[in-house]
Amino acid sequence: MPNDLPLKDVKICDFMWVMAGPASTRILADYGATVVRIESPTRVDTARTLQPYHGNQFGPDTSGLFANCNAGKFGISLDLGNPAARRVVYDLVRWADVVTESFSPKAMRAWGLDYESLRKVNPDLIMLSSCLMGQTGPLARIAGFGNMAAGIAGFTNLTGWPDRPPSGVFGAYTDYVAPRFTAIAILAALDHRRRTGQGQYIDQSQAECAIHFLGPAILDYTVNGRVEERVGNSDAAFAPHGVYPAAGDDNWVAIVCRDDDDWRRLCAAMENEDLARDSRYASAAGRLDHRDAIDASIAAWSRNLDRSAIESRLQSHGVPAHQVQNSAEAYADPQFVHRGHFVELDHPSLGKFTVEGPRAKLSRTPAAVRRAAPSLGQDNQHVLESILGYDQTQISELVASGALG
Repeated sequence: MPNDLPLKDVKICDFMWVMAGPASTRILADYGATVVRIESPTRVDTARTLQPYHGNQFGPDTSGLFANCNAGKFGISLDLGNPAARRVVYDLVRWADVVTESFSPKAMRAWGLDYESLRKVNPDLIMLSSCLMGQTGPLARIAGFGNMAAGIAGFTNLTGWPDRPPSGVFGAYTDYVAPRFTAIAILAALDHRRRTGQGQYIDQSQAECAIHFLGPAILDYTVNGRVEERVGNSDAAFAPHGVYPAAGDDNWVAIVCRDDDDWRRLCAAMENEDLARDSRYASAAGRLDHRDAIDASIAAWSRNLDRSAIESRLQSHGVPAHQVQNSAEAYADPQFVHRGHFVELDHPSLGKFTVEGPRAKLSRTPAAVRRAAPSLGQDNQHVLESILGYDQTQISELVASGALG
């Protein structure tokens, strides 16, 4: 059938939690994979507790982060400390093509759900484990979040101003980077199995997923012995390069000049002939040496102008520039609206819930966000009955055993 979702035959048993893991399986769900998300009824997923909240009301289903990372998935609650629940897990593993988990390395082994154990249940299984530092090595057992991995990898020390302590990259940085590599690794393993019939185990380190973004800094150290330091909004090659004030309260515009032509166009847009004629600024090297004076001149010009007017004027002159938007402005941005980036879904208890749509638009097999993120245990009956084929007696016995929480 033409235009089928490309992953419609892929089945995923998903133990991921918080963000880095669930965001990756959300990508696969958008392209048709059937994802059964397993949650604990006794230990709530941290993502369910994180802001922003739907209607500014805290609750188990109101987290915007959880909703965004888990749209399109089915949800089942299982107490993995209960032997009856583990029998359900084994049945899900038999059903699944892929098992994903993002606990610390000891967790799955403690439950008897490590790869070597699960491949006895499903010999051609693909399993991916994603944790902070990977499954082996002296730091493997460190449990934590992406802000820690960003610190270990070196991002935090580079973020901020040279005369102040490190400010850190916004949020849990590696949680935003790792999901892209997780999805790609799973797709590669699925392709390998399609061609060879062989499953495999994927040991993924969130820190290592992100550290290659520091390639230039690492190369500079290994070749030249230089250790990069914090430089605020400055750039080693471009000047001006920064965020400048506009008229009003907390309004800003990001501006960068890549070369001499950009510089001349910026001076023309500012109608500042003195800057354009100043020989100190005629070359990139000169502009880098005098970046503070240039920044002060741009700020003096921009702070009395509307930010959208600055953006339009500079872009019309070919200068890279964009106004800095807050969340409400990004939501209403005509480019995002045109592309349908924000999608409204019907949530079973909250009504309309907005999530981000798929990032890539495939012409032949476009992705689709098919359902809101599940409430805790929302799909217990569906998963047990329709996916695993349990009869009502079996389901009742599981309820009585406490396996479903």
